[in-house]
Amino acid sequence: MKHFLFVWLVISSFAMTAQVWETDYDTALQKATKLHEPIILVFQGSDWCAPCIKLDREVWSTDTFKQYAEGHFVMLQADFPRRKKNALPAAQEAQNKALAEKYNRQGIFPFVVVLNSDGKVLGETGYKKSTPEEYIKHLESFIN
Repeated sequence: MKHFLFVWLVISSFAMTAQVWETDYDTALQKATKLHEPIILVFQGSDWCAPCIKLDREVWSTDTFKQYAEGHFVMLQADFPRRKKNALPAAQEAQNKALAEKYNRQGIFPFVVVLNSDGKVLGETGYKKSTPEEYIKHLESFIN
C-alpha cells in the first residue's frame, strides 16, 4: 500500500507540472476556442539555437510557467531542428514551414507569437533574460 501511495504521488506531481505542447496548428486553434485562451506560438531551433535553449530552460520548462500556462495559454511549438537524429516527420516539417511563412517571415529564432483563437497576432517577442513571472507578465501584456 505504501508503495502504491508513493507511485501515485510521483505520478500526480508529474501530471501537475507536465506541459502540453501542441504541434498541430488546427488542434491549437480548436483548443484555444474551446478554452477561451490565447495561443503562444514558439518558433525554435531546439538543437542548435542557444537563445531558444535558454528560453526553454529559463521559462518554458520551469514549474512556475508550466503551472500558469496550463490554465491560461495553449502552447504551440514550431520546431526547426538541424540534427538528423532530431528530424521531424515530413508532414510536421511542412506545417512548421507554413507557419513560418505566415507568422515568422524574417526567420527569427526564438520567436514567440501570441495569437487569439482566430489566429490573429496579438503580439510578438523573443528571448528576454527574465524570470518566468516577468515573462508571463510580458506575454499577458499582449492579451490584456
